[in-house]
Amino acid sequence: MKSDTEYMQMAMELAAKGVGCVEPNPAVGCVIVKDGSVIGQGFHERFGEAHAEVNALADCGRNGHNPAGASLFVTLEPCSHTGKTPPCTQAVIDAKIANVAIASKDPTKLAGGGIETLRQAGIAVEVGLCQEEAEQLNAPFYKHSRTGMPWVVVKWAQSKDSYLARKNTGDEGNWISNKQSRADVHRLRKRMGAILTGIDTVIADNPQLTVRIEDETIERPPLRVVLDSGLRMPLDCNLITVPDAPTAVVTTAQTAQTEFAQVEKLQSAGAEVLAVPIREDHGDLKKTLSLLGARGIQQVLIEAGPTLITSFLNQNLVDEVQIYIAAITLGNNGTAPISEPMSTLNDCLELKNVRIDTFGTDIRVCGLL
Repeated sequence: MKSDTEYMQMAMELAAKGVGCVEPNPAVGCVIVKDGSVIGQGFHERFGEAHAEVNALADCGRNGHNPAGASLFVTLEPCSHTGKTPPCTQAVIDAKIANVAIASKDPTKLAGGGIETLRQAGIAVEVGLCQEEAEQLNAPFYKHSRTGMPWVVVKWAQSKDSYLARKNTGDEGNWISNKQSRADVHRLRKRMGAILTGIDTVIADNPQLTVRIEDETIERPPLRVVLDSGLRMPLDCNLITVPDAPTAVVTTAQTAQTEFAQVEKLQSAGAEVLAVPIREDHGDLKKTLSLLGARGIQQVLIEAGPTLITSFLNQNLVDEVQIYIAAITLGNNGTAPISEPMSTLNDCLELKNVRIDTFGTDIRVCGLL
């Protein structure tokens, strides 16, 4: 017979299946056990649809099992409010579950209260089993709930000799990464609330910054954010003319006042214009992230050039780094991904919880800062 920890780890593995499909909700998994056997399991599969507990209880029914008197293992405190779906606590109570083990409390004021609701119904509740792993799984959700700031991911693709391409024109021959890596980038983009770049990248590369996954409709496309302190945004660029996702241009408060005519042109073209204070002759990066967080955006992907990447790193605003390494050499035809050299080993970035995956001949290195 498995231990409680093993059952919770099973629930964690189920929860991971929802990453990329449920945002901005957290990924949640649930396992129901009776007389030493798993009688039902489920996870939150899609934003706006049934939560993990409800799916696990439905699985019990499909398997011909009665969950009354069973133990339920769930990675996040069951919700006790009515939102897009009914409260999960009531479903658990109605099923006559006897014991509930919860990995982590829900940090949001709206959704909290599930533990007390279950206890008042006479259900024995244990909290904190595998809590650290559960919070790591939903790190962006917890950071945003506790601080109001989004989780920031920096992504770049480089050659095996650690250079970026000078320019991406969209032509197949000018991509560093292979098709498998580029498909993975679109899966990464899908889980984001916003994709952020700089005006220099817009002018040089004219990117779309959209999520493009074959045979899949993107219901909640990430907001495309351009840092443009001088309002140089071309009105004929893809971020304006390709309407597949909303676009926000972030400039300084001073520029927004002095270049009001350009602000009106961008707004007329469908873009939103946001103004932030000046910091070091540019828009304040932390304030920009704070504005995005206030909109409920939990994750921001930085797809930019070396100067902007370096600025975010130097200001300690990055939580996660994803690097795609291609099996090609650029040499003098490339540029370094970080614009300022590290003078000592102490200045170097040290990634934690490193994961390495392969996509054909490409390698992806992911880690936390």
